[in-house]
Amino acid sequence: MDYDVKTNLHSVLNDLPQGVRLVAISKYHPNEYIEAAYQEGQRIFGESHEQELRAKSQSLPSDIEWHFIGHLQTNKVKYIAPYISMIEAVDSLKLLKEIDRQAERNNRVINVLLELHIAEEETKYGLTLDACRELLAAGEWRQMEHVRICGLMMMASYVEDQEQIRSEFLTAKHFFDEVKAQYFADAPYFCERSWGMSHDYPLAIECGSTMVRVGTKIFGPRVY
Repeated sequence: MDYDVKTNLHSVLNDLPQGVRLVAISKYHPNEYIEAAYQEGQRIFGESHEQELRAKSQSLPSDIEWHFIGHLQTNKVKYIAPYISMIEAVDSLKLLKEIDRQAERNNRVINVLLELHIAEEETKYGLTLDACRELLAAGEWRQMEHVRICGLMMMASYVEDQEQIRSEFLTAKHFFDEVKAQYFADAPYFCERSWGMSHDYPLAIECGSTMVRVGTKIFGPRVY
């Protein structure tokens, strides 16, 4: 192994206060890197390509919690539904319904996060705040017995301006508080605020993140 995964992992973990969990973003990285982090106690890993994820899930320890963190096409849900621990990027009612359908077929409940589009970059996926309000207000999700909405996720703009990044994180935090109070006040499982990546996770933690998604800082540049 030409990258010191163990040292880097502990460096990141030492930055995390109690109550903040690490999703180690392992996409495009080899199994040996994941195994090195696993040996140090890391159990949550994030992938964004169904075929790569399926191969890894079949060859790596069964107690790994796999999070799907990329844009997920509805026709791919059936492949990951048997084993995925959480789908972090639900960006439409159509996708939520398909996850519910495939989870029912597999006799399980799949945890999901609703993805917000707050960053000013057009390339990002996600629901606008108003679209998320509309989805929740319509209430169709209440009839879905095989998905559990556990919180929100977002990506801040990839910019140098720390105040812009802070503003976007705080927008997400305040929106989480709004949604929690209005729809999930009695649901202890609605508690996850997934924001913060390798370049901005310390700031994300200051802004209420409960789950940071860190890849490059642990595993190095991706191997495509």
